[in-house]
Amino acid sequence: MESDDEQLLRGRVYGQDHERPGPRPGQRYVELVGGPLDGLLLDVTDWSRTELGTGVALATELGRFGAGGRATYDPRPGDARRFDWSGDMPP
Repeated sequence: MESDDEQLLRGRVYGQDHERPGPRPGQRYVELVGGPLDGLLLDVTDWSRTELGTGVALATELGRFGAGGRATYDPRPGDARRFDWSGDMPP
């Protein structure tokens, strides 16, 4: 069973205001798969091709290291719409 925190994150955009949690028209998103941010969308509208190919470390309190920690996600080979969780980083 999912925790209340995990249920709240479903269908939301990472870093988005809670007043407007969903995707916005005209923006480009990737889905975060696995790890503490599983199911969230990440806005990559202004990312360069290079940035899209390198992955990202995102701040989260839900990861292994708690507050100040980061969850790392890498582009899924062959699927530009998804980033897969590759681990957590300490603060």
